[in-house]
Amino acid sequence: QVQLVESGGGLVQPGGSLKLTCVASGSIFSINAMRWYRQGPGKEREVVAIINTGGRTNYADSVKGRFTISRDNAKNTLYLQMNSLKPEDTARYYCNLDCFTGNYWGQGTQVTVSS
Repeated sequence: QVQLVESGGGLVQPGGSLKLTCVASGSIFSINAMRWYRQGPGKEREVVAIINTGGRTNYADSVKGRFTISRDNAKNTLYLQMNSLKPEDTARYYCNLDCFTGNYWGQGTQVTVSS
């Protein structure tokens, strides 16, 4: 079993920054990729950023140039640095891990961008 715990969300003004953290624990074997998803009010869950085992990254068009995904393999930790935040970034952000034993989700952390 794998557990994912996100943190770092909160209320921030437009133009501000936040850094999300996702700590993975448990039976983690052969990670294929880790992702950040988000789900805004009345919207479907969407992928925000992906990082694979080789460190290759990809981003949704809406966050390119503003968000950076990274990971610390030694700590089994995933990060999402979010800069120049906009009100439309308001959502619950979820960590996702895809590995040999399955696909796992965290409970999410709320990000609210508002003045």
